[in-house]
Formats: sequence, C-alpha cells, structure tokens
Amino acid sequence: MAIFAKVENGIVVDINVADQAYIDGLQDKHLWIETRVDGSIRKNYATIGCPYNAEKDAFIPPEMFPSWVLNEQTFQWQAPTPYPTDGYDYYWDEANRAWVALTEHQQIIKDIFNGA
Repeated sequence: MAIFAKVENGIVVDINVADQAYIDGLQDKHLWIETRVDGSIRKNYATIGCPYNAEKDAFIPPEMFPSWVLNEQTFQWQAPTPYPTDGYDYYWDEANRAWVALTEHQQIIKDIFNGA
C-alpha cells in the first residue's frame, strides 16, 4: 500500500491509500502521484489544496507568511531572516518581519502541550 495524491490542474484535490495496481487500473483522466508522509519523495507530503509542480516533481506546502519565499531547491518556505540558533524558542511576527522569543508563560504552555 502507498499514499497517492490526486492532482487536477496542478492542485491536490484528494489523497488515497491504495495499491499501485489499483492506481494503474484507474480509467479516469486524473493524475495520481505517490507521496510519503516523511517527504522522502517529491520534496514534501501532499496535502489537499497544495500545488504540485510537475516540472520539478514537487508538492509545495501551504505558504507560511506573505514575506516568506519558496526555496526552489528544497521547496520549503523560508523566512526573510534565519531562525535564531541560540537555543531559545521563537515565533514569527509577520507585522514586524522578525523572530520574537517566547515569553516564559508561552514557553510553559508550549512545554505542556509537547509533554515536557
């Protein structure tokens, strides 16, 4: 069994788990393309509504923020400034186009939700 994305006009409209033989036997005119949750093929896991770039054989994840740009090598959205590597947790503030450190309260909530 594998996971396939149904692509119409360059957009993923459905996701289905099926055998390759089933996909090969379909008579419809839609394109079914294999995808993997870990993104090990076609750059990213397909999600309904995401574009598929046939030329680059890549699913493009939803745009994160208007200021971010799509990296044409990895097909990942990148912030205009790199994520800080000082060991603290940050969130993106689109209005100021900057990374903002989590407050102590926000960090506690994050840790609770992550089971820390």
